[in-house]
Amino acid sequence: MRQKLLTLTHINDDGVVVIVRLDDAEEAFRASQAAIAGGVKAIEVTLSTPGALRVIERLVEAHGSAVSIGAGTVLDGHSAYASISAGASFLVSPHLSREMIRTANRYQVPTVSGAYSPTEIVETVEEGADIVKLFPAEVGPEYARAVLAPLAHVSLMPAGGVTAANAKTWFDAGVCAVGVGSAITKAARPDGDYSRVTEAAASFLKAVRDARQ
Repeated sequence: MRQKLLTLTHINDDGVVVIVRLDDAEEAFRASQAAIAGGVKAIEVTLSTPGALRVIERLVEAHGSAVSIGAGTVLDGHSAYASISAGASFLVSPHLSREMIRTANRYQVPTVSGAYSPTEIVETVEEGADIVKLFPAEVGPEYARAVLAPLAHVSLMPAGGVTAANAKTWFDAGVCAVGVGSAITKAARPDGDYSRVTEAAASFLKAVRDARQ
């Protein structure tokens, strides 16, 4: 239970989950490390990344409970259990997977479960998800504001299309956190300078802090 509360604190206090969806395990690990060096406390390694479970294990070994390392694109109960066994401290899905949520709740691991329409959002909350991932979020912050008007009790996190420039509009709409990916994780390309990932992470975190003031 303590780990679950710590993970939710990391996500809610910083308001940022960095989504690592890359084509190479070593690049995923190094990008994650660089983002953490920039101050990120919640990293989501998607299972679509080759060797994702080992990347999660390495990050957990390196940071313990100081950083919450989660698994993304968790589509079923089997993937949920494998991710938890690898040390993932939260699970993320793009859709409502009741098996994922049930498995995570069994082991007291927080879930961020994808939904889009008001009906899907309410069903996701009823199934026990801790945070609802607004996906796809390209509809923009005005959609989130409209949804949260009658559903203000829902912890909503958009993923996709969130930038340092528009972060304030999302938080003004009432979201609890935002998910950001390639703007940070791919900043080292093309020459492998991971200091740019660290800089991008730090800049994004500052933008979110400013947005929430």
